[in-house]
Amino acid sequence: MSNAASLSIRVFAAADTDAVIALWLEAFPEYRDATRPQRNPHLSIRNKLATQPELFFVAVKDGRVVGTVMAGYDGHRGWMYSLAVCSRERRHGIGTQLVRHAEAALTVIGCPKVNLQVLSAKEDVRGFYEALGYRADAVISLGKRLGEFA
Repeated sequence: MSNAASLSIRVFAAADTDAVIALWLEAFPEYRDATRPQRNPHLSIRNKLATQPELFFVAVKDGRVVGTVMAGYDGHRGWMYSLAVCSRERRHGIGTQLVRHAEAALTVIGCPKVNLQVLSAKEDVRGFYEALGYRADAVISLGKRLGEFA
């Protein structure tokens, strides 16, 4: 039996909160940095539930949340973020299934292109996305922290 045989992907439910936060604390060390309040996992979940919550997905295996992905669409471009798979379940296709699930959900609502950002130091993550057909766009990503996150 394949490792992903009992895997299902569904929309996030409030009961998933603790499991998702635990996964993100493992997958995203920056969430453990209290000096960066903009990376508060509770706030990330609360904000996503207020905006297109139907595009927040969890992968569940044997009753446990083992992966997440969030997507969004503004009518022009889609975005994908917070792709995470617990370390003991990596390299079994769960991340690929989550990406494909998010892409399919965006396609259904008319999204013509999805963007994502990868930290330049994360070559392995970039390689993962490149294997799924993603390519670096000839753009520079600019950002600005707003309000309390500045």
